[in-house]
Amino acid sequence: MQDLYLIILIIALPLMAQIYIKVSYSNNSKRKNEKGLTGYDTARAILDKNGLNDMVIVETKGTLTDHYDPSRKVVRLSTDIYHNTSVAAMAVAAHECGHAIQDKKGYFFFKLRSTLVPVVSFISRIAYIVMIIGFFLEYINMIYAAIIMVGAGVLFQIVTLPVEIDASKRAHKELEEISLASNRDLDGVKNMLTAAALTYVAGALSEILQLIRLIGIARDRN
Repeated sequence: MQDLYLIILIIALPLMAQIYIKVSYSNNSKRKNEKGLTGYDTARAILDKNGLNDMVIVETKGTLTDHYDPSRKVVRLSTDIYHNTSVAAMAVAAHECGHAIQDKKGYFFFKLRSTLVPVVSFISRIAYIVMIIGFFLEYINMIYAAIIMVGAGVLFQIVTLPVEIDASKRAHKELEEISLASNRDLDGVKNMLTAAALTYVAGALSEILQLIRLIGIARDRN
């Protein structure tokens, strides 16, 4: 029964967070910001204000596929965010610029996450394969090795939290300092950024619970 509760939480936490951010995005994407600024306009103003005049802002396909690419020093905004004048577009664009500012200023957790990305990406791909083989062959050491690999993914999720929360704080601060957003717009921006942060919190909690569950299964198997 305890294992069932863990499974439900592992599935439910990220699902509820995703529903929350989709509802928040849907509501704020219908509200135009008072200055009529597109996501591109917002990003350009924030980057220029922080001495990142040469940084390119690129339109990319998909929905909420927006991200900052530290390897190429490029802010990538999805089509809706790039062209739209909504409060949601303003919030997302400002958030991604927050990451660019982190990179410029050498924010510790941003640098740590960037270093971990290629390693954790590889480990995460093989962790469950190693675990299945370990269970099939009944090699307990292989199972524990796989659990350590999953633990690396949990560590990455934990490191990601301060990066995303800090980027949101920088986004809100920049919009307020440059007077890009009105008080009404800032309320919507805060709602969007809070929803986004909760998805990372839920993801981290889900990964931690999954790790606890795997350790329990390994002990029972042992």
